[in-house]
Amino acid sequence: MKAIIARAFAPLDQLDYADWPEPEATGSTVAIAAEAIGVNFPDGLLVQGLYQMKPPLPFVPGMEVAGRVVSVGPDVSDLKAGDRVAALATLGCYAETVGVDRHSVFKLPDGMSAADACALLCGYGTSHYALKQRGELKPGETLCVLGAAGVTGLAAIQIGKALGARVIAVASSSEKQAVARASGADIVLGYDNLKEALKEATAGKGVDVAFDPVGGDTFDALSRSMGWKGRLLVVGFAAGKIPLFPVNLALVKGFSVVGVFWGAFTDKEPDVNAENMQELIGWYAAGKVKPHIEGVYPLSDAVEVLKRVHARGAVGKIILKP
Repeated sequence: MKAIIARAFAPLDQLDYADWPEPEATGSTVAIAAEAIGVNFPDGLLVQGLYQMKPPLPFVPGMEVAGRVVSVGPDVSDLKAGDRVAALATLGCYAETVGVDRHSVFKLPDGMSAADACALLCGYGTSHYALKQRGELKPGETLCVLGAAGVTGLAAIQIGKALGARVIAVASSSEKQAVARASGADIVLGYDNLKEALKEATAGKGVDVAFDPVGGDTFDALSRSMGWKGRLLVVGFAAGKIPLFPVNLALVKGFSVVGVFWGAFTDKEPDVNAENMQELIGWYAAGKVKPHIEGVYPLSDAVEVLKRVHARGAVGKIILKP
């Protein structure tokens, strides 16, 4: 089968589209013929050796896949060939066929596309965990979402509204701001003069929960815009710069800085993650959340797609398809 292969920790251009051994369904393994493969910012970090983990080389990147079951191992009794499923994995999803453990596989309800299923896994899963478990977002609170046109940002807008919050979305261009507004944001801002804009938008009270997958210089403006007992969620550093935090701000303004590492959460609390996914699937069925799929591209185009994601040029979710 064909797959995208990282043979060294190197620039994205060095990824290889080539033959790779097809997975075998042994033990509790489920083999899935990929119909949609989710593209995520950490995928590009991983292959460059810039992520929190460094897998043995060579490896196939990718953490989301949706499609149909091809075969199951002898320890799997509740899935069969032909079932429509989606799955999470640490690695291995940029391939025509993906092998994952049964505990990482979710059956898809009727009417959910493979592309939407991929978006719900990592992107919406991250934002849901961030806002529900880490931010403890409450109805009536004000949520500020940076990177609001990315997949986690759009997810945070929709999940924030589902949880009853007033949502302020921050995005860099008029096109991205329009997408954020269409996803349900109550107020849409750009990054210029963000501190002053947030002060005006919150009538001087500050932000209750801030969702920040961007980092960089914007983190400073955000940290100075937090309200009393606020929660500033550190989700990632898409700007490429890890900010320094003046801890005196947390003392004076009485807010918390909270780390959000969704990958560790899924590993350490798989039952809670499964409950989160069921809630997301229910919200999807009820029309409360709906992923914005920007485009579907051939698996062989993975390098160019990852470059675009890392240049922060993507709006919503990008999908690869074998």
